[in-house]
Amino acid sequence: MSDLHELKCEACQIDAPLVTADERRELVKSIPAWEIISRDGIDQLERVYTFKNFKQAWAFADQVAELAEAAFHHPTITLEWGKVTVCWWSHSIKGLHKNDFICAAKTDRAHAALTA
Repeated sequence: MSDLHELKCEACQIDAPLVTADERRELVKSIPAWEIISRDGIDQLERVYTFKNFKQAWAFADQVAELAEAAFHHPTITLEWGKVTVCWWSHSIKGLHKNDFICAAKTDRAHAALTA
């Protein structure tokens, strides 16, 4: 799954399956810096990215927003001075779908490109 960032999101309907425990264990190997957290009983992927200043954090938040819009899959993006927290989960199924792992990998790729 090292090429997870190259995959495309699929349309996620309300009856789409959550990732299984086995799928989750495999997918998370491609995004080791991400945490699986539970908010209000809903599992989500979360990662905090740090930057030298607000302007760099803002630029990254904009990149994540563009990525999200292109995938038609929208995370929570929290922008602070020198820090952006991104949280992916599938709202329609109230949990984690493969799309969330794909978008997390794409987010890591965007961060790597910005900070290279």
